[in-house]
Parts: sequence; structure tokens; C-alpha cells
Amino acid sequence: MNLNRWKRKDLFGIEVLERDELEFIFEIASDFRAKMDAKDKSLPSLEGQSVVNLFMEPSTRTRVAFEMAATRLQADVITISQGASSLVKGETLRDTAMNIQALGADIIVIRHSSAGSAKYLSKIVDIPVINAGDGAHEHPTQALLDCFTLKKHLGDLNGKKVTILGDILFSRVARSNIWALRKLGADVTIAGPATLVPKSFETMGVTVCHKLEEALYGADAVILLRIQHERQTSTHFPSLGEYTSMFGLNEKRASYLKKGALIMHPGPLNRGVEIDSSLADSGRSVILEQVTNGIAVRMAALYLCSIANKNSTF
Repeated sequence: MNLNRWKRKDLFGIEVLERDELEFIFEIASDFRAKMDAKDKSLPSLEGQSVVNLFMEPSTRTRVAFEMAATRLQADVITISQGASSLVKGETLRDTAMNIQALGADIIVIRHSSAGSAKYLSKIVDIPVINAGDGAHEHPTQALLDCFTLKKHLGDLNGKKVTILGDILFSRVARSNIWALRKLGADVTIAGPATLVPKSFETMGVTVCHKLEEALYGADAVILLRIQHERQTSTHFPSLGEYTSMFGLNEKRASYLKKGALIMHPGPLNRGVEIDSSLADSGRSVILEQVTNGIAVRMAALYLCSIANKNSTF
């Protein structure tokens, strides 16, 4: 496999990537997933390298997936949370990253509340920086694992209808998924309350819809999003009960989807709010498969960025 197809030291967003780069990540991730399933230990190795997870926001799936991905590649893994970092003492993010590099880290994975933080660090340090979520801006590896999962089930995404339902305005997952899905040729509809799904998103090439039946009708997949309370400074709908009554996915509303359509969620999901438990646990749900695929996709990201960084130093 020609690893020169990937030349980026960093992965800080989907918006800047070309379709061929997305497809190449999927090829590498597919190989990793196959080896994971076969319990094959002959994986490309990052042995001797150190991956530092700098998580300045709470996380379970993303943090653990990056830890497991790095461990499977035989890298040493250190995770630093906000409360355990010198940022709480007033140290700047720049100085924190520079010190992590000086301590011998080979890759930094960062989750931060500030949009653009990963891209900013990528210009500060010489080692690869991978974005694990920056504010309401992007969450590239989540979009990659979502699209990887969709392709596993649907094949080529050209012309496939994918509906993203929920809090679009404050969701970095929504933005990264819109970029990725559009680059892969999918027709994307975003839906939810008008306060959370503004018409301005049409500039990204998506259909904005506030009628749930219309948004779901004939969709090949629906990606549900939770309400991002932590990023909202005011109330965008009267109550969770009202949101659920109008936009929660239940059995009746799921019947609008195409037969066999996939039900997805990046987690954490709020059962009984954005989705009924019967659907979350149904055969149409690939929510847990997304989690597992997240390890393979993050292995691919770590491996490719590491290789590209080494090649650029020769």
C-alpha cells in the first residue's frame, strides 16, 4: 500500500481533506479492523513512541478509543485531564504543548473547548497533532468512524440520503460529518428545532428541514445528536419533554426511514430524549459498532500522521 497518499503531519479537521484522503484512511482502518477481529497481532507498530492525550473536556468513548488505539500500535500512552494539568495554574495552552514536546512526546491528541485549538497547536509544535474535538468546530475522527461505519453497510455513499437530527448549531460532530458526507457524495439533510438548525447551514451544501417526517422520509441512515447543554448560553427550546415530543426518534417516526435504514449516535445518548431504548437496542442500530470502529479509525489516524511526520524529516 502506497503510504505516500497521506502527507499530512496533523489531523485537525475534515474540511481541509480531499475525498481521496478520506478513502485512504478508510482503507487503512479497514485493514486494522480486520486484524482486530482476527486477533492478529501483526500490526504496524508505533513501538517506542509516546502518545499524549491532552483532554481538556470530559470524554469516555473518544479518550478510551485513542488510548486503546495507541496501545494496540504498541505506543506508550499518557492521558492528561484538565484538572491534572498546569493549565489550572495559569499556564497557556502553547506552553503546555511545548513542554509536552520537550518531554519527548511523539504525538499529541487534544480535546479542548476552544475552536481552532488543534490547528493552533499544529503550528506551534513539530510533532503531529490530532483533534479529538475543538469546541463546536470539528470532531474529525468521529466523522471518520461514522462514515466508515456507513460505508461498511451501504457501500459507496454517492447519492445516499443521510439525515442528521438534533442540536446542529452547537455540534462539532455535525459539522465534521457534513464535510465528510458531502465530500463522499451523500445527500445530507439536517433537522431539528429552527433555533438549533438555522438556515445558514445551507451554505455547506445540505438541506435544512424542520419537519421531521420530511427529513426522515426515505433516508438510508439517521445520525442522532444529543442536546449540547454545555455549549448553550440560553434556552433554545422550552423543555426536554417538548423536544422529545417533536423530534425524539420513536418507532412511529422511524417508520418514515427507508426499510433497513441505519440508526446512529455518537454518544453519550440520552434514552427517552433523542431516541427510544427500543430503537437504540434494535437490529437497525449500529451505535456500538461505531464505538468499535472508532478504535480502528483512530489507529489509522495515529499511524498515518506518525509516518507522514517521519517522512517529512528525511
